[in-house]
Amino acid sequence: MDWKVFGTAFLTLFLAELGDKTQLAVITMSAKAESKLAVFAGASVALVLVTLLGVVIGGVLTQFIPVEWLQRIVAVAFIAIGVLMLFGKL
Repeated sequence: MDWKVFGTAFLTLFLAELGDKTQLAVITMSAKAESKLAVFAGASVALVLVTLLGVVIGGVLTQFIPVEWLQRIVAVAFIAIGVLMLFGKL
């Protein structure tokens, strides 16, 4: 296993997820649910599946799109989403 890639992926995702709408939703569900373990398990499985989907799609896309272009496309998408959120469109 490439521990540098593992660490980068972990730290990036961990910091990106702190305080986002997913975490706020889990906080709300935990406050209402009797079984905190069920909320934890459901949220964990969902995050794992979403991450798996991202890895699979990224792997497929890199077969057709050079990594440099894919990084640029993703960067533009992040900027576009940020601008839309700034103006209340998302």
